[in-house]
Amino acid sequence: MSIEVNNESGVEVDEAQLVTLSRFIFERLYIHPQAELSILLVDEAAMEKLHIELMDEPGATDVLSVPMDELTPGTPDKPTPQGMLGDIAICPQVAETQARNAGHATQDEMLLLTTHGILHLLGFDHAEPEEKAEMFGLQRELLSEFLGKDAPMETMQ
Repeated sequence: MSIEVNNESGVEVDEAQLVTLSRFIFERLYIHPQAELSILLVDEAAMEKLHIELMDEPGATDVLSVPMDELTPGTPDKPTPQGMLGDIAICPQVAETQARNAGHATQDEMLLLTTHGILHLLGFDHAEPEEKAEMFGLQRELLSEFLGKDAPMETMQ
């Protein structure tokens, strides 16, 4: 699998852990081993620009997902087809603020946002209560298993 991290944020981030988490999620959700994912870490100005371009909303946000090949989770018998999962943009500065407000580590928030972004790329959403329960439940399950402890609570903007 190809997971690329490009850090343009000016903030030191444990990029290797983001890749390890992404691989873990790929394995747990039966994503094709040749699927591709790009994680872009950007500062607040760049995130605001992306937020306006992609969502027509002002201000920097925590994470944005841009799916490519509309892949969905697979099963043990039928993994997803090979393809481009998509791109995730994360703003470490926003993550740091959210982590501080929630009382957990910034790196845990970065892992939470990475998990959240990957699930969006796989077609999960949280617009409706049922969707939110499914997505956030899976997000907590995956992140808790990865961390070996309870996942940090969601810090939605």
